[in-house]
Amino acid sequence: MSEISIKVQIGTRTYPLSVNPGEEELIRAAAQEVNDNIRMLQENYAVKDIQDLLAMTALQLATQLRNKKGENVPADQSELQEVNRMLDAYLERL
Repeated sequence: MSEISIKVQIGTRTYPLSVNPGEEELIRAAAQEVNDNIRMLQENYAVKDIQDLLAMTALQLATQLRNKKGENVPADQSELQEVNRMLDAYLERL
């Protein structure tokens, strides 16, 4: 399957990505979840630095992922792997 080019905004930056067409919705939803979490942190805490907000968001999402891995309920591995891949790619750019 050929990849398509999309742009997602995370925090204050826009990132061009090449993704499989079937992954586009998942990636956009994941980016929206990150942005929602950043917004929640901004509203509830006196944190102004975007780097701190991104770090706290990454920590919260990684904690949620680890909790899911510890559950006995089978998770959709492809979704978890994709979120992991996206977080790794994003953190490498920082």
